[in-house]
Amino acid sequence: MLSKRAKYAIKTILFLYENQNQVPISARTISKAENIPYKFLENILRDLKSHQIVKSLRGAEGGYSLGKDPAIISVAELMRVIDGPIALIPCVSENFYESCNECKDEETCRIRKIFGQLRDEMLKVLKSSIVDLSKL
Repeated sequence: MLSKRAKYAIKTILFLYENQNQVPISARTISKAENIPYKFLENILRDLKSHQIVKSLRGAEGGYSLGKDPAIISVAELMRVIDGPIALIPCVSENFYESCNECKDEETCRIRKIFGQLRDEMLKVLKSSIVDLSKL
């Protein structure tokens, strides 16, 4: 299930993308426009900034803007920054792999095969960029 933090992060990046002509945009403006609790949004923006997805400008006229080309910001990247692994079980994760303690042979594990296929199909969609998502 997509966490609220990840959902709000995606909404924030879409808002910044769709309002690039008005940057920098304050966290308060984003919060009101996207109906995201302000304090919650501040923490999300801090995480996005630490991964250079957004950048900030301080001061009275400050706010946030995209930190990198929106064509390369994917939903998968945002989900990983905010929530960590996308895979539903750790033994099929691309970036957060962990072996299963109860598994005798990963190569023949039917559960691993199903969830590996699911991860692959899900990633095809989640690797879409924010630019692509904005066209939906």
